[in-house]
Amino acid sequence: MDEAWRSKMFQEDHVVMRNQKRHGQLARPGRREFLQVGALSGLGLTLGSFFTQRAALADQKQFAHFEGTAKSVIHIWLSGGWAQQETFDPKPHSPLEYRGEMSSIDTVLPGIRFNQHLKRTAKIADKITVIRSMTHGEAAHERGTHNMFTGYRPSPAITYPSLGSVVSHELGPRANLPPYVCVPNLPAPDANAGYLGSAFGPFTLGADPAKKNFTVRDLSLPGGVNASRFQSRQHLREVVGRHFGRIEDSQDLIAMDAFYQRAYDLVSSAEAQAAFDIASEPDKIRDAYGRTEPGQRMLLARRLVEAGVRFVTLDNKGWDMHQRIRQGIDAKLPPFDQAFSALINDLDQRGLLDSTLVMVSSEFGRTPKINRDSGRDHWPKVFSVVMAGGGMKRGLIHGASDAIAAEPFESPVTIEDLAATVYHCLGIVAEKELMAPGARPVEIVDGGKVRRELLI
Repeated sequence: MDEAWRSKMFQEDHVVMRNQKRHGQLARPGRREFLQVGALSGLGLTLGSFFTQRAALADQKQFAHFEGTAKSVIHIWLSGGWAQQETFDPKPHSPLEYRGEMSSIDTVLPGIRFNQHLKRTAKIADKITVIRSMTHGEAAHERGTHNMFTGYRPSPAITYPSLGSVVSHELGPRANLPPYVCVPNLPAPDANAGYLGSAFGPFTLGADPAKKNFTVRDLSLPGGVNASRFQSRQHLREVVGRHFGRIEDSQDLIAMDAFYQRAYDLVSSAEAQAAFDIASEPDKIRDAYGRTEPGQRMLLARRLVEAGVRFVTLDNKGWDMHQRIRQGIDAKLPPFDQAFSALINDLDQRGLLDSTLVMVSSEFGRTPKINRDSGRDHWPKVFSVVMAGGGMKRGLIHGASDAIAAEPFESPVTIEDLAATVYHCLGIVAEKELMAPGARPVEIVDGGKVRRELLI
């Protein structure tokens, strides 16, 4: 079913491209509102509008992908901008006003030190890669976030898709599960599908797995809708669909049918029900991750990629520390340390780390010098990104910042390089062109290079 769905989507992309060229815009099907009210709303689904503009591929020959080292990605997003000096790039020999008040500890890698709160991560440093030379030029939250989620600098002319949406578009669903999931919700507008259209946007939970009585929105039938009624509504939608299909000449209807079928499949899927059922995890494992937001979100992410989800983004807010950064790091870093180290160990013990790319990123780093409020301000010139698994080398510290963490000192990595490397691990050609609105071909990544020195 998944392969058939992908094939249908690819065929529709070419038809839509021709329609765009012929009419200058994409026709809007007149039955959309009827279907949404008569079918999805009746089921309690809140999957959002299906169609804005479909992406089309520029050339049939570019369909082919290659066998990547990663089958899935877990993207851990630390929104706010985490400080490289208080996490993975401490500067213990710099003056106090630069290094800050916190101390650092040894790791299992000789000569490499992490922040004092990264005790558990220090013990698994030989399983991860730390990029200490990430760099871009956007110091505003919104623009920095856009960079990191899309691999593109913001443009007023086009809304770029996130990495997760590109993966959804290129690789499609697997194991009757959504290809792209955000835990618990969309962390930023830039994590969405952009010009690809909402068919390739993320499935969001609508609830936090760290909360008691956690249930996933849109994954179960609402009150008053039993299995029989569910099937009746699905049949009604199919009848209406055939009627409109006869009177409207629009290939969009076929795409809408595929989207609605995925929605119905998800609601009735035993695989989806099991993947999202975090309560079925043994207490010992849930405790190992920590009964915290980062702990339970990372645990659910592991369950999802293990079941077949291709790309999971999970959000952990609160890293924008303009004031009292020591107190902020004291609160945020220990639960992250516990959850992240548990995730890496768990994936490794299950034989999943080599096929699961884990990425920890933030919109930028923090200023080299502590400010008058005992905090650090926005600083995109150099910061750290942590990677693991999925084809990345183990125990690698890549690049370096200068003595005060102000500039890249060695081997800078750009946003385009990072995106191209992630896509390469997944078997996606970053130079491939997709079709944006106005029949404009746009490369998945423009100008980035695969950083092969990071890879096995």
